[in-house]
Amino acid sequence: MKDIVQRFLKYVSFDTQSSENNPGQCPSTEKQFRLAEYLLEELKAIGMQDVEMDSHGYVFATLPASKGMEQVPVVGFIAHMDTSPDCSGTDVKPRIIENYDGTDIVLDSTEGIVTKVSQFPELLHHKGEDIIVTDGHTLLGADDKAGIAEITSAMAYLIEHPKVKHGKVRVCFNPDEEIGCGAHLFDVEKFGCEWAYTMDGSEVGELEYENFNAASAKITINGISVHPGYAKDKMVNAALLATEFAQQMPENEVPERTTGYEGFFHLYQMQGGVEQATLTYIIRDHNTQMFQMRKRLILDMCERMNEKYGAGTFLPEVKDTYYNMHTQLVDKPHITDIAKSAIEEACGFAKVVPIRGGTDGAQLSFKGLPCPNIFAGGLNFHGRHEFLPIQSMEKAMMTVVNICKLVAEAN
Repeated sequence: MKDIVQRFLKYVSFDTQSSENNPGQCPSTEKQFRLAEYLLEELKAIGMQDVEMDSHGYVFATLPASKGMEQVPVVGFIAHMDTSPDCSGTDVKPRIIENYDGTDIVLDSTEGIVTKVSQFPELLHHKGEDIIVTDGHTLLGADDKAGIAEITSAMAYLIEHPKVKHGKVRVCFNPDEEIGCGAHLFDVEKFGCEWAYTMDGSEVGELEYENFNAASAKITINGISVHPGYAKDKMVNAALLATEFAQQMPENEVPERTTGYEGFFHLYQMQGGVEQATLTYIIRDHNTQMFQMRKRLILDMCERMNEKYGAGTFLPEVKDTYYNMHTQLVDKPHITDIAKSAIEEACGFAKVVPIRGGTDGAQLSFKGLPCPNIFAGGLNFHGRHEFLPIQSMEKAMMTVVNICKLVAEAN
C-alpha cells in the first residue's frame, strides 16, 4: 500500500492539465510530456520490457508472459495522464486523512473551503478508511493518476511474485482523454491486445461497459449591432437571442436533474455580445434512437429560430464524439465476466453501472479493441472536492492482478 500511495503522490506533483484550445496538437499541452517521460523511466525501473514513448506522448510497455503461458490471450490496461481543464492542476497539495471519521473535511480553514458530508454523502461509504484530499484550491488528479498508480503497482507486483502465472500484458498511458482525444492517435495494432481495460472508473467495485452516446453542438448566433440610442427596429442582440434559445431547451433534461440511463443537454459554455454569440452544448444519451432525436432537436430549434429572426441568424454545428461501447461488447461476455470475477475477488462484490460520460475505452472499442472500464477509486472528479480512498486504490491494483491471473487460468 505504501508503494502505490507514493506513486500516486509523485504523479499528482506533475501538472498535466489538457486544453481544448490547441486543436490538432497532441498532446494538447506540452507539460503532459513531463509525466510521460517520468513514467517511461519508472516502467523500465520496475522491470517492464519494450518500454517506449511515441511522438505524441503515448507510453507503452510490456510484461512478458510467464513461462508456459505464451499462448494466453494478450490483454492490456490503459490509463490517461491528463487532468481536466475544468479545474486547476497546478501545484496540487494532497493531504492524507487517516481513519476518516465521517465528518465534514476542512480543506482550507482560512478561506472556509469545506467538503461537506451533506453535499457529498459518498464520503460516509469510506468512514474508517484513509483518504487523500486536496487543499481546496486544485483538483486532486485521481482521474486518472490513480489508474496509472494501480496499473504500475500491479505490474510491479506480478514481477515480484513470479508464482502468479499470467500471459503477456500490455500497458499504455495516454494523453488528452479529458478533451475526448485520448484514443484518436492510439495505435491499436501496435498495442497488440485481444482486449483491454481502462482503469478510469470511480467508486470501488464498479465495472462499466455501457456509456453515453455523445455529441457536441456549437450554435453561432449572428446579430446586428447598432448604437443603442438609434437601435429601434434595427438592432438584433445576439446575446439576448442566445438566452431565448437556452430557455426553450427542455429544462429537466440537464445533468443536475438526471441520473442512471437518462440523457441530457448540457450548456457548458456561453459567450458573446450584440454582434455575435455562441452556445456550446454537449449531448448525451445511452439510447441510440434518443441520441439521434436529441441532435435533431437542436437542429430543428435553430431552424425555427431562423424562421423567426431570418436565415443565417442561428448556425448550428453538431459533431458526434463517441458511441456506446456496449454494442461492441455484447457478443464478448468473457471480457466482462473475467472483470466481474476479478473485482469480486478483490472487493468481495462487483457492481455493474452505466457510465454517465465516456472513456477512451468507448472509442477504442469501435477501433477494434474491446475495452470496458474498471473503477480507479477516486470520487468527485474535476474539482476541489475530489478525494481518493487509499484502500480503494489497493483493491483496484489487485483487480488488475486478478484479471491477469484469471485470463491465464482460463487458457
